[in-house]
Amino acid sequence: MKTKSTGLFVVAILMLLTSNLYAQKFSASVDKTAIRQNERFQVYFEFADGDNNKLRNFRPPAFTGLRVLSGPNQSTNMQIINGKMNSSITYSFILAGTDVGNFTIGQASIMHGNAEYKTDPINIKIVKGTAQPQQGQSDDANISQEEIAENLFIVADVDNRSAYKGEQLTVTYKLYSRLEISSPQINKLPQYKGFWAEELDPIKNLNFQIEMYKGQRFRAAMLKKVALFPTKSGELSISPFELNIPVIIKRRRSGRDIFDDFFNDSFFGRRETVEFVARSNSIKVNIKELPVEGRPDSFNGAVGQFKFSTSLGQTEVKTNEPITLKVDISGTGNIKLLDVPELSLPPGFEQYDPKTSEKINRRGSVSGSKSAEYLIVPRIPGKKEIPAVEFSYFNPGTNKYVTETSPVYRINVLRGENLAQTTTSGFSKEDVRLLSEDIRFIKTSDFNWQKREDDQLVKSWFWISLIAPFIAFIGFLGVRKRQDKLSGNVQLLRYQKAEKNARARLKSAKKALDTRNISEFHSEVSNALIGYLEDKLHIQKSEFTQEKAISSLKQNGVSEELAADVKEILDKCEFVRFAPQMSSASESGELHERTVKVIVDLEGSILIRK
Repeated sequence: MKTKSTGLFVVAILMLLTSNLYAQKFSASVDKTAIRQNERFQVYFEFADGDNNKLRNFRPPAFTGLRVLSGPNQSTNMQIINGKMNSSITYSFILAGTDVGNFTIGQASIMHGNAEYKTDPINIKIVKGTAQPQQGQSDDANISQEEIAENLFIVADVDNRSAYKGEQLTVTYKLYSRLEISSPQINKLPQYKGFWAEELDPIKNLNFQIEMYKGQRFRAAMLKKVALFPTKSGELSISPFELNIPVIIKRRRSGRDIFDDFFNDSFFGRRETVEFVARSNSIKVNIKELPVEGRPDSFNGAVGQFKFSTSLGQTEVKTNEPITLKVDISGTGNIKLLDVPELSLPPGFEQYDPKTSEKINRRGSVSGSKSAEYLIVPRIPGKKEIPAVEFSYFNPGTNKYVTETSPVYRINVLRGENLAQTTTSGFSKEDVRLLSEDIRFIKTSDFNWQKREDDQLVKSWFWISLIAPFIAFIGFLGVRKRQDKLSGNVQLLRYQKAEKNARARLKSAKKALDTRNISEFHSEVSNALIGYLEDKLHIQKSEFTQEKAISSLKQNGVSEELAADVKEILDKCEFVRFAPQMSSASESGELHERTVKVIVDLEGSILIRK
């Protein structure tokens, strides 16, 4: 008896678990239940937790007393939570009520496999209001631009509206929609004047999910996420992000014959596309200057949270044998603009330019590491000390400056084999000779006198050998003066190397194109053209904007057509980074050739000469 009851209990538990695992739900909802006369509203019929492939025969209610403006618009949502996949499909309608009173949205039905599901009725109330149909619209009227804007818009949001100079701000752009739309196209990218921008988690495809915004239900998708680092203080503005979005409107036939109900079915509904420009809101932020109080001398503008460390290759070395001192900085902040601390070496060391490398993570917030390897060559034997290296940064979380210091490195420099003959005076023994062997007496006899055959006392080669060193010295001074001018004038050096650097970047772009990496190809092309404009027009990286570059080109003699080509290439690269699947290899090859031609044309058009 006990065994039988236990078996029944297990069967009941299994049936309960099975019913919960495969429970489906078909529900109806509206975005508002009190609607003004002639005001648009939406109704949703959602089937959840089922296999969407088994769904068929969706039948909406009659919508008695209401006017259908659009629908059914269909959307699908899939989520994986704790390894379990949940899917749902939603049918939505845009309705309007022309008469005042209480109305009921009847039951909708759908088949899932062999089972039929129905929704519960919904009661709504139409009240008198000021909303009126647009002039010139029929009963199956177009949705006006204002009405589209209420149901399709972009929201720009920033996580911090008051920050320090150099502190990261994160701006997100989301698209909210209750309409059926086609592929959006970029109309105008936001401008970040006064910021250094790093794009976070590049969006390749729009992934819509159901969200509530201001008490209303929307399908929302992330468009863009950008980390901004302010480069100056004060009130700064972020311009809107604009998309050109095709909106698909479904219309019902207005015939009055007996076949109306048949042709008013959504399958026979007439579909039209309306172009709509969605524009995000602009953002204003207040940027504070970094505090002067407590600012250390070693501070070079680093803002964030960092770790600093150094390491020395070896502490005992022979003269003229190189050693490596490595400096590592890691943490959260603008890694790209970090300045690696400089070494201060005692006499007897020769230092070479450091080799730097960086790794940047652009997920959520900008973080990563930056390293520099200094090659040091000791020239004089003895016990030496490399002084401590300081790295300072401002932590916006604590509003304080932080200074980290490396240890003092003590090095024992042994005498190398090549200095075995060296004395403390700095002269080798080979340079010292006996005085008696160094002086020769004047010869006073046994001369072989010969008569000169010509009257020319000084040969021409003498004058050449006399003047040539002077000419060579003048030439050397000219070359040295030019090199000093270039090394002291960074802008002029960048100007002269602009085309060379751009061609090097375009070679990297060509390699990416050969490996079919379209996204990296367009990124390299964009970097090549932007880097060329920064170097040629003397624009700092942190101040570069497309508008500023185009304006500077026109001021320096570049034609409108060539400036338009530059803008078109930059827009194309930014668009393909946003949607790389929209570009083919052949189009990318044409873009590469076109960029090379544009840079060559710019080289001959820009009138700056310094």
